[in-house]
Amino acid sequence: MGRKSSLTPEQWVEIERRVVVDGESINSLSVEFGINESSIRRKIKPNKAERQNGQKPLQVLAHNKVQAEREVQRIAEQIAELPLARQQIVSDLAKKLTSISEHLAGAAEFGAKTAHRLAGIANSQIDLIDDAEPERSVESLKRISVLTKMANESSEIGVNLLRANKETVDELNKSDKQNVSSGLNHFYGESEADA
Repeated sequence: MGRKSSLTPEQWVEIERRVVVDGESINSLSVEFGINESSIRRKIKPNKAERQNGQKPLQVLAHNKVQAEREVQRIAEQIAELPLARQQIVSDLAKKLTSISEHLAGAAEFGAKTAHRLAGIANSQIDLIDDAEPERSVESLKRISVLTKMANESSEIGVNLLRANKETVDELNKSDKQNVSSGLNHFYGESEADA
């Protein structure tokens, strides 16, 4: 186990904030806090393998947050243009969709637990099969088949949600691999031609 840091977690957060947000040099902070530059680099800079497109994860997250907030604002403006009665319909529908998602997630969890339990029972029934004369174990095979089928059916909601989530993650990863613009001009919505 490594040596305990001489800095508190709060000090490390302050150092990271000053490097990432304020753009202060690691060298000046190492002098100020009385620690090696390499200690700061190891603590706050990710390995190259962890970076995407050369971006630091915090910068990518900040960029994604700005994009999400813009999208929320755009949707809020569209909703605000609707008559009040239709705004209420949109609000009610959004609540209903959120509720459906939460309940489906709960059903998927219960289904996964049920599938796990049934698969375990089916697995224990395998010991009842006579390897020398499997035809004498037809009833055990039938029970195993029914339990396995029930386990598979119980897991369908969860498997489908995982599959849908995987597709969404794959799409997000594709968009993350595209160039992530940075800088104040981009932040304020100016194009390269405006600058």
